[in-house]
Amino acid sequence: MNFDKELDARGLNCPLPILRTKKTLAELTAGQVLKVIATDPGSVKDMQAFAKQTGNELLSSAEAGGEYMFFLKKK
Repeated sequence: MNFDKELDARGLNCPLPILRTKKTLAELTAGQVLKVIATDPGSVKDMQAFAKQTGNELLSSAEAGGEYMFFLKKK
């Protein structure tokens, strides 16, 4: 998937991946896509809730080898 910016949140525990995601999304313009890589298993539910609360679109989420990858589209 194409993305405009990547955020490496590996090694960070809740709530840091979400806080960094929020901060990085603020730097993007509407319609741009942010790729987030995290290792915190809790980030799966956190990203879903974050997208729902903020109106940003969670395009996809995947897990591979203990890493979680999210693609968020800024509203």
